[in-house]
Amino acid sequence: MISKTNQLEFRLLRYFLVLAENLHYTQSAEILFISQSALSQQIKHLEVILGEQLFKRTNRKVALTKAGVLFEVEAKRILKQVDDSLEHWQLQLNGEVGQLTIGFVGSAMYRYLPPIIKKYSASQPKINLKLEELINKEQLKALENDAIDVGFMRSNSVTSNMQLKLVYSENFSLVLPEDHPIDSANFTNIGTLSEEYFILFPNENSPLYYQQILNLCAEYGFSPKISHKSIHGPTIFKLVENKMGIAIVPNSLRDDFNYKIKFIELKNVTHTTSLFAVWKKENKNAALQHFLAQL
Repeated sequence: MISKTNQLEFRLLRYFLVLAENLHYTQSAEILFISQSALSQQIKHLEVILGEQLFKRTNRKVALTKAGVLFEVEAKRILKQVDDSLEHWQLQLNGEVGQLTIGFVGSAMYRYLPPIIKKYSASQPKINLKLEELINKEQLKALENDAIDVGFMRSNSVTSNMQLKLVYSENFSLVLPEDHPIDSANFTNIGTLSEEYFILFPNENSPLYYQQILNLCAEYGFSPKISHKSIHGPTIFKLVENKMGIAIVPNSLRDDFNYKIKFIELKNVTHTTSLFAVWKKENKNAALQHFLAQL
């Protein structure tokens, strides 16, 4: 047996609602741009599908039955839901509603990303933003699995199905304990720190960044002695504070207030650190295209 929902057409609901509002076949037919006989046939067809009489017809007037009164409420609800769903679909298609998932390394959130996200949220208030702090390797995996739409990482090593864009470059900063004899006034170059122990980001998590540090030290004739490794700025700063080594971090990661440490920005060196935006070339999320336009 064919169900009622399989037989119902939106056209029949709209015909019914026009007649229910006007309670006059001739006027309703004119509004719908169909003949009176065609409207009468369509209403009878709807009643057959529903198995209920919707209108009482006399020579003088047309009135809704009890079933018709109840069905009017439901017909309006059905068509409104359809209209709302189509509008929502169109907004999603245009990138005006939906969700955008952003992965990022911790240092990206200190300076670069916040104004970008604030601007995007203001221009696209119906887009739900989801932020996930992930190391470079985790971001690449998440991009491959479509778990994030775009990543911000300190790596330019990506697969051919990814798009890469340099979005931010900055200097490194040297991180020293607060009472270290070297400060910004007497600092000459990092070669004077060749005998110190260094705290670095792990090579396997950030190979480009790690290699940049090695190259920077090599320019001054030494290879850093590594005492500890960490991917988190606060951990690195706490280790330096406790004199367990010194560190070199992106300048935007510096924190001059919460630790007993000091920073010396490395301005006159050939090496800087870069932040890259990475996304999957085949990503069809329209919200992503609006976001990328702001980078």
